[in-house]
Amino acid sequence: MASDTLLNTEAKMPKAIEALKRELATIRTGRATPALIEHISADAYGVPTPLNQLASISAPEPRLLLIQPWDRGLAGNIVKAILKSDLGLNPSSDGNVIRLTIPPLTEERRQELVKVVRRRLEEGRVALRNLRREAMEELRRLEKDKQISQDELLRAQEQLQKLTDSFIADAERIGRDKETELMEV
Repeated sequence: MASDTLLNTEAKMPKAIEALKRELATIRTGRATPALIEHISADAYGVPTPLNQLASISAPEPRLLLIQPWDRGLAGNIVKAILKSDLGLNPSSDGNVIRLTIPPLTEERRQELVKVVRRRLEEGRVALRNLRREAMEELRRLEKDKQISQDELLRAQEQLQKLTDSFIADAERIGRDKETELMEV
């Protein structure tokens, strides 16, 4: 019973870490990466569609992204979507290919982005703590219903805390790596 709850929580926590990684990948560093823009939605035939479903996105150089729409008629919509995004990038299009030059970040912008990273990192930690809280409630309910003993409850809570601590440490490491990447000039 308690082991099922622990296994279930252990399966959910890596998903929270993956969500954090995806969130942090969308934060612009000085380097060009397709993850920066693939979440942006552009209007395609009346339906908002993510860019990675409308075009191939590549980074041939460290400061350049190339977007090649599969349907040339969508190039204008893709350019509009990039301009509307909060990335502050100016696309240039020749009709076939859209080029996004990633300008170097100013020190002030780097500091702002570090704050964004820390905020998203805290959201990730909160998600992990919420998973722990849900598991704790489930364990207490099992103990209240006499399905597990108090000793089993205490052991399971201890294991759950260790599990949570290890995943929070992973999240911290991921956040530190992103901050280091942001502060590189």
